[in-house]
Amino acid sequence: MSVSNNASTIMKVEASDLDPPEKRSKYTVCVVGCGRIGLPTACLFAEAGFRVIGTDTNQYAVNLLKRGKAPFIEPELSVFVKKYVKSGRLTITTDNKKAAAESDIIVFVLPTVIDEKKKPDYSLVEKACKEVGMRLRAGSLIVFASTTGPGITETLVQETLENASGLRAGVDFGLVHSPTRAAPGRILNDIVTYARVIGAINEQSFKVASLLLSTFVQGGIVKVRDMKTSEAVKLFENVQRDVNLALANDFALLCEKIGTDYLEAQKAANTQPYCRLLVPGIVAGHIPKDPYLLLEEAENASAKLRLPELARKINDEMLEHTVQLIRDVLKQEEKTFRRARIALLGVSYRANIKEPRGTKTKVLANMLVRKGAIVRVFDPLYSYNELKEMGYPTERTLTKTIEGTDCLVFLVGHDRFKSLNLRRIRFLMRKAAAIVDIGHIIDPVKAEKEGFVYRGVGRGVWTK
Repeated sequence: MSVSNNASTIMKVEASDLDPPEKRSKYTVCVVGCGRIGLPTACLFAEAGFRVIGTDTNQYAVNLLKRGKAPFIEPELSVFVKKYVKSGRLTITTDNKKAAAESDIIVFVLPTVIDEKKKPDYSLVEKACKEVGMRLRAGSLIVFASTTGPGITETLVQETLENASGLRAGVDFGLVHSPTRAAPGRILNDIVTYARVIGAINEQSFKVASLLLSTFVQGGIVKVRDMKTSEAVKLFENVQRDVNLALANDFALLCEKIGTDYLEAQKAANTQPYCRLLVPGIVAGHIPKDPYLLLEEAENASAKLRLPELARKINDEMLEHTVQLIRDVLKQEEKTFRRARIALLGVSYRANIKEPRGTKTKVLANMLVRKGAIVRVFDPLYSYNELKEMGYPTERTLTKTIEGTDCLVFLVGHDRFKSLNLRRIRFLMRKAAAIVDIGHIIDPVKAEKEGFVYRGVGRGVWTK
């Protein structure tokens, strides 16, 4: 097809065109999806010298960002946002079409949703690709950084972009898949220091993507043969963790039955250089979602993934096991769920990180309420109003949450919880008080010494 005067020249870029960093300001990067991964990605492109447009469908988040405020807490991120929004190097909009029309590089960092039937829902991805495609400039580069099933980039993403734009991937625009490896609480650092995997539609797309990402990625570039392989890499990493967590949970359940402390055994076993046993518990965050992306593609290929499917089943059952532990301590107190006062401590899915997405706290709370319990939820990282807005029954202080309860359930190992005084807690609670420790912060011996009935995942050394 003929190339318009509005075509981008990014696909012809050479290393000398990006060095020194001042030269990068002639190129515009659009980051579609300014969530927990997308916003740090946008900031790092801005830090590297590019002009950046961030887009998001969340109007509340967009309004905050336009004022130079990050919509979530992440170390150092607020400084970057304030700096580059104020300087004009980072602009924010809800208009994907307009942003695409002004950009040379479009980076998709969108969530993949799993529906009630545990099937991937790519409707958000498809909608964004269609909007971008409608104003996509010839000569642009598409970097798809979302976690998807193998084959989605070269089918759904590529076909939607081509149909909406009338352009051909690998001919009129570049296309790569390059997943982001980062964990909440250290996202900026992880994106910079971890190696970046790139699978491309052709060699020129790989070359240009490598040059662009290398302006801030210090961990090196890992080339794989195609986009499907790149998609598989990210899923294999996350599914392996899910399988390892399932093994830890299975071992932990055994330790409860045979009267052994899993954490003690784990620590000793991990002194062997090739042994890396994980900490057991409720698996939350993005990990429970990703196996279903892989299982869906396996089913489409008439293949079986027996171990990941079993691991997901084991990990899903840990919520019910938590309920069983609560039932057990209440029974020891000669109580039942009906009218029992239970405090769930921890909303974030990880310790010391303010991130409620993927948490299982609300699911557990609803399970307990259906059994007749009176539930209160508290997390020191969230305000009273924030917890209320998320739909949690809560109190304004930890003391008020604990006061008059029958059972405390520690779901997350926040440092703030580790400093709690067990004797004072015992004084605030009802007689025959109990602790169920899923976050691994309470010593079983100390808890029983202070008069608690104690249960903890894998901590099979309790005596009451």
